[in-house]
Amino acid sequence: NMITGTSQADVALLVVSAVKGEYEAGVSRSGQTREHALLAYTLGVKQIIVCVNKMDMTEPPYSQKRYEEVVKGVRVFLKKIGYDTNAVPFVPISGWLGENMITPTQKMPWYRGWKVRLREGTANGNTLLEVLDSIKPPVRTINKPLRLPLQDVYKIGGVGTVPVGKIETGVLKPGMTLMFSPAKLTAEVKSIEMHHQGLDTALPGHNVGFNIKNMSVKNLRRGDVAGNAQHDPPSDVHSFEAQVIILNHPGKIKMGYSPVLDCHTAHVTCRFAELKEKLDRRTGKKLEDNPQLLMSGDAATVKLVPIKPMCVESFFTYPPLGRFAARDLKQTVAVGVIKSVEKDGI
Repeated sequence: NMITGTSQADVALLVVSAVKGEYEAGVSRSGQTREHALLAYTLGVKQIIVCVNKMDMTEPPYSQKRYEEVVKGVRVFLKKIGYDTNAVPFVPISGWLGENMITPTQKMPWYRGWKVRLREGTANGNTLLEVLDSIKPPVRTINKPLRLPLQDVYKIGGVGTVPVGKIETGVLKPGMTLMFSPAKLTAEVKSIEMHHQGLDTALPGHNVGFNIKNMSVKNLRRGDVAGNAQHDPPSDVHSFEAQVIILNHPGKIKMGYSPVLDCHTAHVTCRFAELKEKLDRRTGKKLEDNPQLLMSGDAATVKLVPIKPMCVESFFTYPPLGRFAARDLKQTVAVGVIKSVEKDGI
């Protein structure tokens, strides 16, 4: 659920505990704080906010020294992941006591407020509420064909089948005929709702529910992708080529390795069918053709084959459907972008 949610988000709020031992556990090599920040970046969440929580539990309470230690540590790994830390606000709070959430805190006189440098200029403030108010909505692509990964499908009495998801690209309107992939089914949209209000046109970024004619709930599931049946409909892929970075894998990755790939709202096991090239992580230059194995820290171009039908797209045509994280051993072992897809039946 964390991954499905993150794949649909525009902004991430990373909550880090200032409590001794809790912060250290979160940022350790296999810690959740580090993992969540990495997944957010991989799944395309460009804006991140860092909240240093439980400031009332530090030793002594509301310790400036501890806050600065936490900020320094988080800043280092966010930078390593790829975030521009000048654009990341850091806010100390106590959620339990409501300190610095809505009104400026009196308990941390040393705190000078947060300040960020963005392309649009600078922004600053004191509280968490002010950070949330300063968020800029991202630019959406309307002129591309429709792509809508399904988050869930509901059966609603008196209405019928209602798939729910976030429109990534394109426009959805009542009366449109949709193609669902990899289910290979088509259906007409009867009506669209967002936050329980009817819509005539739904645009990228909208999280919508829409009612479709003559289709059973059993035929659709989370991870399917809806598109316009008349305009570049989505289709499932036989295989795809991707550029991956191996993050933390304890052993060696060879041909045949099969982790679970999280791409948009789909979670499907995919096989590393071919290790094509090993690359330099910094420059992207080729280091070796057909490497025998890959280890932590390596970047490579690989051919992946999903073991069951899956709909993904190349990163260059539909960015939200072309990014993925590979998970195994209860952690993220690799992240990547899809360079090209080989569609079924082509």
